Amino acid sequence: MGAGGDGRPVRDGYMRRNFSLDKLKNITNVKDDLTVLRHMWFGSKKGDDHAARLESFYGPQAAAYDAFRSRFLWGRKPMLAACAARLADRSNLIWVDLGGGTGENVDLMSQYIDLTKFKAIYVVDLCHSLCEVAKRKAKAKGWKNVHVVEADACQFAPAEGSATLITFSYSLTMIPPFHAVIDQAISYLAMDGLVGVADFYVSGKYDLPMRQMPWSRRFFWRSIFDIDNIDVGPERRSYLEQKLERVWEQNSQGSIPYVPWLRAPYYVWLGRHPSVGHALHEERVERPPLFPPTFLYTQSWEDPEPDMEVMEINKNDTVLTLTSGGCNALNLLVHGAGHVVSVDCNPAQSALLELKKVAIEQLEFEDVWQMFGEGVHPRIEELYEKKLAPFLSQTSHNFWSKRLWYFQHGLYYQGGMGKLCWVLQCLAAVTGLGKTVKRLANAPTLDEQRRIWDSNFIIHFVKHGPKLLVWLFVKFVSLMMFNKAVLWFGGGVPGKQYALIKADGIPIERYIARTMDGVAENSHVRKQNYFYYNCLTGKFLRDNCPTYLREQAFAQLKGGLVERLTVATNFFMDELKARTYTKVILMDHVDWLDLHIAQQLAETLAQQVAPGGIVIWRSASLQPPYAELIRKVGFDVRCIRRASEGYMDRVNMYSSFYVARRKGKKD
Repeated sequence: MGAGGDGRPVRDGYMRRNFSLDKLKNITNVKDDLTVLRHMWFGSKKGDDHAARLESFYGPQAAAYDAFRSRFLWGRKPMLAACAARLADRSNLIWVDLGGGTGENVDLMSQYIDLTKFKAIYVVDLCHSLCEVAKRKAKAKGWKNVHVVEADACQFAPAEGSATLITFSYSLTMIPPFHAVIDQAISYLAMDGLVGVADFYVSGKYDLPMRQMPWSRRFFWRSIFDIDNIDVGPERRSYLEQKLERVWEQNSQGSIPYVPWLRAPYYVWLGRHPSVGHALHEERVERPPLFPPTFLYTQSWEDPEPDMEVMEINKNDTVLTLTSGGCNALNLLVHGAGHVVSVDCNPAQSALLELKKVAIEQLEFEDVWQMFGEGVHPRIEELYEKKLAPFLSQTSHNFWSKRLWYFQHGLYYQGGMGKLCWVLQCLAAVTGLGKTVKRLANAPTLDEQRRIWDSNFIIHFVKHGPKLLVWLFVKFVSLMMFNKAVLWFGGGVPGKQYALIKADGIPIERYIARTMDGVAENSHVRKQNYFYYNCLTGKFLRDNCPTYLREQAFAQLKGGLVERLTVATNFFMDELKARTYTKVILMDHVDWLDLHIAQQLAETLAQQVAPGGIVIWRSASLQPPYAELIRKVGFDVRCIRRASEGYMDRVNMYSSFYVARRKGKKD
């Protein structure tokens, strides 16, 4: 056991040895990194041909190549993940990795797809030293289907005659005759094959919005990379897009080891043989002024049941709706809408709905339930990297890649309204109402829920206490919790909507009290009202949730219905002008507008809604002034619900619900 009989000196010695080994390893790593940096920055590129120049540059750093590049080539893993996600259901694949160097891409690819799905993998490189590393790696890993080929990529072709996957991982910028290598690669790309590219880049002077750079960045990075014979200009990607159809791309930037502050621009690009139509490009969008840097709503705050009673949804419908949390857009698809366009000017709301759409397409029900039913997923980082990110737009990826912690801390406590719910839950706990809130959320019957609500001492005090004390208490709560800042950033209630409430002669505190009291007295939260159950608990239940989270509806959406959804980040009026609609859901959007803008909206509705088409909206006003504007441009308008008696629907946040039908005969 050693001195002292308790083994402590032995353990201490073991720890000291481990510490020494770790220290030695760290010193070795730094030494290797410095070797790589020395050859990158100061090494000569000598030789009579391209192969000799590559060897002079990479030969001395070949042994340390992989470790350093793992902290520099940030586009490799997203590119491989995106390719693997699109090939996951296939087998007997042929992969050619051009400029594959040490074969590290093969090792990385094994994280995303079973390598036995590949009949053959060709690692092609012109540098002898890198190929030798790749051969040793293939032997050590036991890769029987991996063939390391020391050859010119401009002349190589696989023995099988065609390839399912061709990749250029930070190699295309180092191949001077790039036209020739792209042409050669396309010559053996299978008709259903895929080309994946990850590389450094600068944009053209006039380029696609998501690629565009200012002249200073273009000049700086092109000059820096040119020192190492790396041409990061836009010509290579432009030529790819002449020959192939873009499937997906991301443009980003990544850190450089031992170089603080600077972040090198890189892109990931996937292409295939051209098909009918043309590849769309993504526009750069910015959140409007005064919007928070995240979403306001994690769920849609309008009850879809009354909507479905009057909308007459059918397969011939093209429906325009505001996005909000996106739940109701998905509900429209389940109810049979032929095409749903969901628009929001806040890119964060679009990112939320796009994530829901991609999750439905790519994940199984239980994973989607954990993400959006429970609001928490223990494997969110893995799912995001392998199955979600490869199909997201760049704007949505930029949003979610920094916010995966939402699904670790609870999605429904994020965003404006989520934070408000969290604060209210904390206040309830501090004031001793935490248990009451839980009992209210889980009351087995509506009668029991009413009893809990009415017996709460605060509710009892407000309803039956001394008028002066009640007035003082209500004003204090109103000042602290229902001021304009909290209502906007927490509840999504803008100043113009606040003014409509006041115009009805209703103090904001009474408006909110009417909302809450109406729900508590008329809607069973545990069984029927998933909106407020989510607010009180931070999650949904399987029998009390939005339609898309019910297993049967999920199966319908995954079976193809979700493909009918278009997620647009735009202003509502612009998207309204883009096409003809049979149904339009304004939500409370017009409450947010000045009256002259509401007039323009009414005129645009008259132009873009087909005869017989239906428009619905809710308002915080009992009689919104713009209803008459919509009537005058050619709609039959009627108010079908008012909250004057305390309850309108399960959300109960509005004062009126309107339906308008476009006059004229249907085609």
